[in-house]
Amino acid sequence: MSEKRRDNKGRILKTGESQRKDGRYLYKYIDTLGKPQSVYSWKLVSTDRVPAGKRDCVSLREKKAEIQKDLDDGIDVIGKKMTLCQLYEKQNAQRVNIKKNTQTGRKYLMEILEQDKLGAKSIDSIKLSDAKQWAIRMSENGYAYKTINNYKRSLKASFYLAIQDDYVRKNPFNFVLNTVIEDDTTPKEALSEEQEEKLLSFAKADKTYSKYYDEILLLLKTGLRVSEFCGLTLKDLDVENRLINVDHQLLRDTEIGYYTTPPKTKSGVRQVPMSEEAYQAFQRVLANRKKAEPIVVDGYSNFIFLNQKGYPKLKDTYRSMLNCLVKKYNKYNEDKLPHVSPHILRHTFCTNYANEGMNPKALQYIMGHANITMTLNYYAHATFDSAMTEVERLEKRKQQEQLAA
Repeated sequence: MSEKRRDNKGRILKTGESQRKDGRYLYKYIDTLGKPQSVYSWKLVSTDRVPAGKRDCVSLREKKAEIQKDLDDGIDVIGKKMTLCQLYEKQNAQRVNIKKNTQTGRKYLMEILEQDKLGAKSIDSIKLSDAKQWAIRMSENGYAYKTINNYKRSLKASFYLAIQDDYVRKNPFNFVLNTVIEDDTTPKEALSEEQEEKLLSFAKADKTYSKYYDEILLLLKTGLRVSEFCGLTLKDLDVENRLINVDHQLLRDTEIGYYTTPPKTKSGVRQVPMSEEAYQAFQRVLANRKKAEPIVVDGYSNFIFLNQKGYPKLKDTYRSMLNCLVKKYNKYNEDKLPHVSPHILRHTFCTNYANEGMNPKALQYIMGHANITMTLNYYAHATFDSAMTEVERLEKRKQQEQLAA
């Protein structure tokens, strides 16, 4: 009968265990891929003392127990040691046919992870508390709540991939962000009818902003996304039938310059009817449009809204213009206007039609929303007056039906 192997304290070592000459314990095993692996520790059991001058560590048998649990559960003991940056890169590799702005967003998040200590940690060592601390650091570094939440959602998806691939058991990013940091997002409020009138009247009368009047009006009366609006070409206007054909949006990247992409969702490809006000505004814009050297972007040319150099305007042009317009208005008027952006003009368009009782599915189509829930959210902005008008309308119709009977 062979003699049992013992350590320098006379304790019997189990299968796979051994002790090196320097006193460290070693455990060898075969991983789920059939490859030999090794782990080390200065302690055999948790009650052992670490040799003088050595850092405290988890005992060999505690490590063995964790390894055996992983093996029993089919956890990939190699995969779980990849860093968070490596996991996020692997997640991104699963979907490569994406829009330019999505690529940019991925790049930003990867840079953030590379600069943060969490990015270099192995995914099996990232706990719920680590993910929450990351969110707190992001907030302290000045990132907006909405941005942090979007990034958290991306990392949550990455960990779902890790769970499916048997790298880890739990998702540390599966928590509600507002339980960790305050949601300071300012709700987007539609302009009131009075605010709309003040905005348009001031723009129309002001020497600096009068040239933008029709464009502001069209953003208010078409509900287009500002990038869709910037991408409009002469071919996109069916003036005879009073329709706007939307099948692309215009954007700009610092590296590649102007480029086009399809609308935000498949539902974004649509035909938007022109109201009388929109029709008249387009007529004025086309009549006053200066001829310029044709700029071709991904096959699109004859853009309608051009800057002084003859290049297509971009969303930042309108954001900046509206910010300055409101700032100037508020400087000379006591009844202040709220923050106004191109998206708030779109928001106002949708809210107005919701208040007027437009069929939700028709409004969903005009807005290019992929989900009816998004459209229905605008009905939450209905005012008491609009609610009362709707009740009165239904009561009147009921009375008419009763009289007809």
